[in-house]
Amino acid sequence: MPKQKIDQIFIGSNNKGKLKEIANLLPKSLKIYSNLDYKIPSPKETGTTFEQNSLLKAKYFSKKTKKICLSDDSGIEIDILDKAPGVYSADWSGKKRNFNQAIKKVYREISKKDKDWKKKKIKARFICVLTIFWPNGKFIIRSGKIEGRISNLKRGKNGFGYDPIFIPHGKRQTFGEMDQQKKYRLDHRFVAFTKIRKFF
Repeated sequence: MPKQKIDQIFIGSNNKGKLKEIANLLPKSLKIYSNLDYKIPSPKETGTTFEQNSLLKAKYFSKKTKKICLSDDSGIEIDILDKAPGVYSADWSGKKRNFNQAIKKVYREISKKDKDWKKKKIKARFICVLTIFWPNGKFIIRSGKIEGRISNLKRGKNGFGYDPIFIPHGKRQTFGEMDQQKKYRLDHRFVAFTKIRKFF
């Protein structure tokens, strides 16, 4: 693995929420490039695991830009739904990436499994897999996860994706209600990032 610290990186994502959160985690001295500069369409995510999709994206964007690339694949697993939506978390939001639609689908699918679910703790977790891919073909993959439960109401307007319905273990607020800097320091992306921080 390259011994030299990374001083510039391309964040391989077209998701503005992810882009903002990843950029917030990276050192301030780092030169960050993103699709705000390049406008590269995202690759088709054909993997069946977070690891496969994270690597696929990092390799694709690195080849397109000739830069070291950091890509994320993440999603929510809900135990009562046999860990769905999982790697298909974004797909549940439809082509227009409408997460209100995705959240309604989550509630609908849980209700099919258990009509009284709102009186119970529905276990769930957020998972994030980060990949750094170098133009010479070397790469590293690290993952992070945070356990929690599904809120029976959508709460909060911060964050993105499924944040308004996820309550992390030991907390009362959803990610959507939390101050974003607080969320950035405890979520699944942060857990994964602590494992790659040494490269920067």
